[in-house]
Amino acid sequence: MAENQNQNQSLLQMSHGKDGLGKIEIAPEVIEVIAGIAASEVEGVASMRGNFASGVVERLGKKNHGKGVKVELAEEGIQVDVYCIMQFGVSIPNTAQKIQDNIRQALLNMTALEADEVNIHVVGVQFENQKTEQELAEEE
Repeated sequence: MAENQNQNQSLLQMSHGKDGLGKIEIAPEVIEVIAGIAASEVEGVASMRGNFASGVVERLGKKNHGKGVKVELAEEGIQVDVYCIMQFGVSIPNTAQKIQDNIRQALLNMTALEADEVNIHVVGVQFENQKTEQELAEEE
């Protein structure tokens, strides 16, 4: 019983009008996936940060679209934290602004929810020849 109550608290509940059709619940994982895809679409984002488990799962063929995104549902509203790796040479402030705009627009279009905060955390920079250096190291 307590487990079911905790589960309901972690879902976003929405109601539209007085049509009486029922309620709509959106899990935070859905918001993570939407934000992850929206962030990945922005030019200049090399990849999203994940953990070891998500890396193993991706190598096995399953794409983890929520990787690098943390969603927190607070009384003040929705807070989205995005951890990404940028490509070398892009303007980080401009790219981060585009990520924020893209995530806000995607959430609004798909869920009719507005995020109060979309925080971008740049955790690395990927160089063009980074893969080439790794391949050379493997050949030696």
